[in-house]
Amino acid sequence: MSRTGVLALRLAGPLQSWGASSRFTRRTTESAPTKSGVIGLLAAAAGVERGDDARLATLAALRFGVRVDQPGTRIRDFHTAHHGVTGVSMPLSERFYLADAVFVATVEGDHAVLTGLRDALRAPVHPPYLGRRSCPPSEPVDLGLYEDARLEDVLAGVPWQASAWYRRRHPAPRTLTVLRETAPGEPVTAADVLRDQPVSFDAAHRRHTLRTVVTATVPTPVPAGGGSPQEAHDPFAALDVLEEDST
Repeated sequence: MSRTGVLALRLAGPLQSWGASSRFTRRTTESAPTKSGVIGLLAAAAGVERGDDARLATLAALRFGVRVDQPGTRIRDFHTAHHGVTGVSMPLSERFYLADAVFVATVEGDHAVLTGLRDALRAPVHPPYLGRRSCPPSEPVDLGLYEDARLEDVLAGVPWQASAWYRRRHPAPRTLTVLRETAPGEPVTAADVLRDQPVSFDAAHRRHTLRTVVTATVPTPVPAGGGSPQEAHDPFAALDVLEEDST
């Protein structure tokens, strides 16, 4: 019998954008990472080509969950473009982003598959991005691989990942919101559906199906002393100190 595990990711950056229902010139974002977006991040790191639906299916079969550690702020950008050859202006589009957000994302499944994905994140074939190519992560994505673990337990146990500047300005909340797929055989009394279960990333035939999403809360797992395990890597800490000195 194959071993199972959970791979945890820290998704943090100046901007993120996780579209699930964008159409035409309006490109929206969900308030938390989508399964399609996170599987796309992992597939890019592992070198899965867009038309390789067989390899994609292995990743899409992983059970997905995400925890909102720092909700961020939704912002809107008006985007213009010109055709590179003709110089003709393209239609004006609206693009929405989450600014200064931090999430813990998890995928649960075969331990060997997850080990390969963890190694790919540490030496990616293609660089990871947070929903769009213009949204790179500000820190390493890999948070660790947990052997013989449950997705629910990892989401409840990984220390609060909010940025250092956010911790200085906001007390730790009592609970954090979790959005996750149901476990096999789990009864569901109330759930939402989201069309973000990837079937194909082929540029000409990109397809997604519906996925059941359960919303829950977990007590905020603040580490001893209240410090952030990522505090030493916070690129905005110096700016925050300058702001405090100027007041």
